[in-house]
Amino acid sequence: MSSKPTSPQASNTGNKPPGGELLAFDYIAPFAIFVVLLALRRVIPLTPELFASLRFVVVTATLAVFSPRVIPWPPAFLFGTIVLGAALFGIWIGPDVLSPGYRDFWLFHNSLTGAAASSLPPRFKANAIFIALRVVESTVLVPIVEELFWRGWLLRWLIRTDFQSVEPGQYTPFSFWAVAVLFAFEHGPYWDVGLIAGITYNWWMVRTRSLADCILAHAVTNGLLAAYVLLFDKWQYWL
Repeated sequence: MSSKPTSPQASNTGNKPPGGELLAFDYIAPFAIFVVLLALRRVIPLTPELFASLRFVVVTATLAVFSPRVIPWPPAFLFGTIVLGAALFGIWIGPDVLSPGYRDFWLFHNSLTGAAASSLPPRFKANAIFIALRVVESTVLVPIVEELFWRGWLLRWLIRTDFQSVEPGQYTPFSFWAVAVLFAFEHGPYWDVGLIAGITYNWWMVRTRSLADCILAHAVTNGLLAAYVLLFDKWQYWL
């Protein structure tokens, strides 16, 4: 696997904003806040609607305060990135479409991974405010939060703890596969397609050297998945 950019344009999409020293906190904080809030959703005494609003506001504020200088834009490989994101959406739903009941197999339904079933009360299907927040969160916030952490920071930090000295998209087998596996683990009962997505996003990062393109690909995947959830009543994808 080559770690060289595919074009001169790619080498200029290394996502190092001008001025100032990049801090790991800028990459990690939004993801950490998001994960902590997910973990606390069952113990914080708020209605699901209020909790969803709280999470949206807190994560957005964290990004706005700490991360603007490390969020790269625009993407450099627009067409290929959109196609890649759409292909991953197809891969994400493919096993369940081709083999209904696939997620009931013990590898995907157990005490470690959980089950592929939505924890949301049925009334949320008619809650326009909740749906709007969830769509924006999954399509905009989550791609930025996750890509900053996984491919903006961890993929580099696993190569050298002084991650700022590591060019975005630099490849080593350990960092590449460790991030892919951890990304898969994050997705619970969808770990198999999560692994494929993690490998693909990592590969795109190495190929393009552009974190902005990884954010866009992730956003396309999540956006199509959100549309699929709402149009075909597949709420299990919104755990």
